[in-house]
Amino acid sequence: MKFRKLPRTDLVLSEVGFGVWTVATNWWGKIEDADKAALLENAVEEGINFFDTADTYGDGFGEEILATVLGHKRNDIVIATKFGYDIYDPTPRDGHKERAQKFDKEFVKYACEQSLRRLGTDYIDLYQAHNIKLADLEHDELFETLEQLQFEGKIRHYGVALGPDIGWVEEGEYTLTQRQVASAQVIYSIMEQDPAKHFMTLAEENEVGLLSRVPHASNTLTGEFDDGLPTFDADDHRAHRKNEWLEEAMKKVARVRFLVQEDTRTMAQSAIQFVLKQPSIISVLPNFTNLSELKEYTSALETPEISDEEQAKLDELWEHGFDVSEPEPQFREI
Repeated sequence: MKFRKLPRTDLVLSEVGFGVWTVATNWWGKIEDADKAALLENAVEEGINFFDTADTYGDGFGEEILATVLGHKRNDIVIATKFGYDIYDPTPRDGHKERAQKFDKEFVKYACEQSLRRLGTDYIDLYQAHNIKLADLEHDELFETLEQLQFEGKIRHYGVALGPDIGWVEEGEYTLTQRQVASAQVIYSIMEQDPAKHFMTLAEENEVGLLSRVPHASNTLTGEFDDGLPTFDADDHRAHRKNEWLEEAMKKVARVRFLVQEDTRTMAQSAIQFVLKQPSIISVLPNFTNLSELKEYTSALETPEISDEEQAKLDELWEHGFDVSEPEPQFREI
């Protein structure tokens, strides 16, 4: 495992992190409880020290499972969680639609206390405003509250997670230039590069570390769909992405197969190396659902890095839309 330091903090993160949502929900395929624990335990054995969760993942389960499985490793791992969705509202959630959000002082303090309780810890390493919108970012009270939580030792650093889908340019620009955040979480992959590329310049100028999720673009870059698109369960997040997008994405994947190096670097590993070629990205968060993926993705760091020549070819393909038409994204990543 390799590590990168989050700018302006004392946090050192594994270049491959663990997005806990896959073991906290059924939104990326169903995983048995024993397998969830095995994934988390083996992640530590593979050198992962950065675990990214949220209070909304499984209505708190995404935090509880970290305490249950890795509580004894608390001092050896970096925990990031998120806040902002009102999971305490008894109104049933409508499918995968966003819950109501709250970022007022009282709610943020309450949400933090509840996360600390579920995580079984007295501090959170990185506390992220989850899919926050511009109107809430403009409220000084939110950041005064976060600074107070920081002063009290309940959180060490704070950041934002941009989303739930691709875009949110105004939110990204405002956060990176106007707020002293430690991190910003974005979507970035070979298939989906904007607006993350724009954010990279701002992140470097303002010493903000980027965390990159969905590096495999809905698993189109893992080989899972090479033999055809599957039928997803209704609860699976990918069931809400139109097949037209997936079909077009696979046409693009065909254009980048030159990245595969037989017996040296798979497509999935190439996708991770592509993300980590950017120095502004501190950690990449692939979706782990089984031990085979865990081994393949973490060992990506041992494979050849993306060369400048390969990067130049990828840049040219991106500029020309991979020479295929591209439907508008229809998929929301959390």
